[in-house]
Order: sequence, then structure tokens, then C-alpha cells
Amino acid sequence: MADINFYFDPICPFAWMTSKWIRIVQAQRDYTVDWRFISLRLINAHIDYDSHFPPEYEAQHTAGLRLLRVASAVREKHGREAIGPLYAAYGARILETGPDEGREPGWQGAPELAAAALTEAGLPSSLTEFLDDTSRDAEIQAESDEALALTGKDVGTPIVHFEPPAGVAFFGPVISRLPDEEQAGVLWDHVVGLARFPGFAELKRSLREQPQLPSFGVTTSEPGKTEDWHAGSRRLKK
Repeated sequence: MADINFYFDPICPFAWMTSKWIRIVQAQRDYTVDWRFISLRLINAHIDYDSHFPPEYEAQHTAGLRLLRVASAVREKHGREAIGPLYAAYGARILETGPDEGREPGWQGAPELAAAALTEAGLPSSLTEFLDDTSRDAEIQAESDEALALTGKDVGTPIVHFEPPAGVAFFGPVISRLPDEEQAGVLWDHVVGLARFPGFAELKRSLREQPQLPSFGVTTSEPGKTEDWHAGSRRLKK
């Protein structure tokens, strides 16, 4: 049994930033992490993308689902322990590179990117054949439903379940800056302590800094531009 279940969609920048923090805490506390799936495309299947989201979101969310299909095949054929390195390889190519200006929406789900990530993770690049394997979607949907059953449906990714199955689960934390080694454990303790209080429900604001990631063109020496997020979508601060 893992100490932490971490539900992620590989194209989500805030999930990626939180995962980097979790990996620091994992090393400090000797936690085991089970990297699990939640698909933004599947949990938003009932929503009209054209009216609800910025225009590029549908292609991006679909790209995330394509990558999760590959991850599903990896887990089946190579075990759960292979997902952490694969997610790291996905993130390095999607979120640790420069802004995606000039690239077609959905580029994150390209076979070339998936193949390179698989190779870096020590896995067969031939597993890209599962990018369009919709038979994998039922498993991904079930795991997404499992995540939302822990927190309620008005959330996104990541979802963190601490000390499963009986421990607390919460959406986020959504962070835009990566804490240093000393801050990482302190921040983790505060989050878990708050979430463990039985009457705690929510602490939230919709204003977020763009994360300090190369994909946003934001360096670690500057705060990202503030944006207003609501209903799972990014809106520029007026």
C-alpha cells in the first residue's frame, strides 16, 4: 500500500508543479507514491468546450487522454512502479520546455513525444500504439471517478490521497512556485495538518500566478503573471 496516491493528468501544469514538490517530500520522508490517472478530457466530457473553455483546451485535454492510454498500457505490462518515471519524462517534454507558441494545439499527444518519453523511462517506444486505444478509456474513467469520489466533483487535478484508503484526500495543493528542500516538508506538514481536521472543507482563491515553468516562459527568479481561474478554466485578470 502506497503512502500517497497522486492522481494526475500529464498536460496539467499545476499537477506537474505539485508532483515535483511531492517528489522532494517523498525523498525526505521515504514515502511511497502510487501515480494514478485522472483525465481532464473524460471528467469534462459533459461540458461544451466551445462555450466553457479557451479554444486550445479541448485539444490539450485530448492529448492528455492519449498519453494516459499509453500510461495505462505501461502499468499493465511493466507494473505500477514504471508510471513515476514515465510521468517525469512526459513532464520534462511538455512543461519543462519553452512556451508552445507556433505549435498546433494538442502537440503534447504526438507519437514522437510519447516515444521519446517512453525511451527515457526505459520502456519500449512501440507502446505509442496505444495512444488511440479507446478500450483503455474505461479504466481511466474508473480511476478518474475514484479520485472524484474522494474529494467531490468540483475539482481538477492533481488529487492527493494521503495514507490511503482511510486517510484524507484533497484537490491540489495548487502551487505556482516550487518550494526548496527546507520549505517542502514544512509546507507538506501544514497541508496535511489542515486536511486532517474533520470539519475542514475548503481554502481557496481563484487568482493564481502562472507557474514557474519553462512552458510558461516564467523563471524561478520572477513571479508569474496573475490570472483568474474559475470553473476549471483560465481567465486573464481584468
